[in-house]
Amino acid sequence: MKQNKLAKELMKGSRLTQSDAARLVLESIELLGKRAKGLQREALMNLLRRVMQEGVRAVEAAEHTVTLREAAWASVEARKDLRPTSCRDLRHYVRRLLRVEGAGDMLLRTMRVADCKRLLAAAFGSCASSYKKGRAVLSSVFSYGMRQEWCDANPVARIDVPRVVEKPIVPLTPEEVQSLKDAAEKPKHRAMRFSLRLMLYGGIRPTEVSRLKPDDFHWEEGQVIIRPTASKTGGGRAVPLQGMRGLRRSERTIPRNWLRRWQALRRDAGFRRSSWVPDVCRHTFATYYAAEHKDLPQLQMIMGHRDVSLLRTRYVCPVSQRDSRQFWGTANQ
Repeated sequence: MKQNKLAKELMKGSRLTQSDAARLVLESIELLGKRAKGLQREALMNLLRRVMQEGVRAVEAAEHTVTLREAAWASVEARKDLRPTSCRDLRHYVRRLLRVEGAGDMLLRTMRVADCKRLLAAAFGSCASSYKKGRAVLSSVFSYGMRQEWCDANPVARIDVPRVVEKPIVPLTPEEVQSLKDAAEKPKHRAMRFSLRLMLYGGIRPTEVSRLKPDDFHWEEGQVIIRPTASKTGGGRAVPLQGMRGLRRSERTIPRNWLRRWQALRRDAGFRRSSWVPDVCRHTFATYYAAEHKDLPQLQMIMGHRDVSLLRTRYVCPVSQRDSRQFWGTANQ
């Protein structure tokens, strides 16, 4: 009787009956199986106490999570030291993911492969290249979440990476090149003459040109050094300075508001923004360099590629010798 009275007193406020408590203990012993078999009362109590403590910790860990919105922006903040353009792209893809209805409020730990597939399809389903980039961004959010113990797994790792068939980039014709150069002769665009030649006759990417500093130019050696911090891929390279004759020393500068100036120059040259291919000047240089010099290993070094295979598959297009001679023949005009 005393034990029953004591048990009732202990169970007060727990909303459980003695029968409930007995059932839970018996279920625990059954689950423990051989571990609990044959133990004396005190040893069994200690084992059950340890099981409960570990169980509480496991439940707390399982409930420790955040929403996808919180995790995504925290992962962006953790990578704030990336280049400005990389940070901008990262934020852009995160916003597209979170625009999907209900996505931002999903708990990271509860998200499954099917949830991630649905989210990616809704945000990027119409474009394979965007889907591939969005998948990488979402995967990075889960990887960051795992380091913060907001989730235990990365479900995106089980989603296939889509195969992206790159469309060939057709180089500019000599006539199109001349249109750009003619536009650069206009007084309002003359500050871009130098930049245009670096892209056309050096194959330097637009973003790389905009990051160049005066100390990067070595005129006595006839080359410009693309620093790793300015390069798209993080690797430095030396690029010959070609097509620079006719430029005064005062014109050999990179102007401010570079991107706006570059867009205005293209527009005045007759190119629509919607149809302009961002790296077409780089592809144009590679195509005409290969046609003129027939030296892919040297071109590889100038372009900063790891091997020549990318040049063959993506950059070098067949052009006539007439077009090649015209391109290089007007380089210094």
